[in-house]
Amino acid sequence: MAKKSKKNQQQTAGGTPATVALTAAGVAYTLHAYDHDPSHPSYGEEAAEAMGVSPDRVFKTLVADVDGTLTVAVVPVAGQLDLKALASAVHGKRAAMADPALAERTTGYVRGGISPLGQRKKLPTVLDASATAHSTICISAGRRGLEVELSPDDLTLLTNATLAPIGRA
Repeated sequence: MAKKSKKNQQQTAGGTPATVALTAAGVAYTLHAYDHDPSHPSYGEEAAEAMGVSPDRVFKTLVADVDGTLTVAVVPVAGQLDLKALASAVHGKRAAMADPALAERTTGYVRGGISPLGQRKKLPTVLDASATAHSTICISAGRRGLEVELSPDDLTLLTNATLAPIGRA
């Protein structure tokens, strides 16, 4: 019971499971908050615009089903996920986007706020190899209107991610 209370206190103070995980790991990161506009057609593009960051440095978190296993794909918002490349990266045969409700239940986050960090259930994760071209990238911090900037190396380490070219323009 005390653990739940502490978690609630951290979240009340502005923390999310993603930021709690980063803090617990002692990883350097910067939070970027912005006012989320529900009418914007793209969560990721909205984040890039609001932060004034190039869309190739802002990464979206997508959940796909690879041969029956939910898998996290982290790709630049400037492009799209290549489902064949994702399947190949995890030695699978076929990948399709996961049902949004299942992705939300499994990760513990809402669509547009899914973070690869602090998920309810740890899922296999693949980070697009383009991330390594940047000293820092931005990903969802676990809710709409909140991004976390960190090094791609730290993200890879914390999520035990595979690096692979899974994005396409």
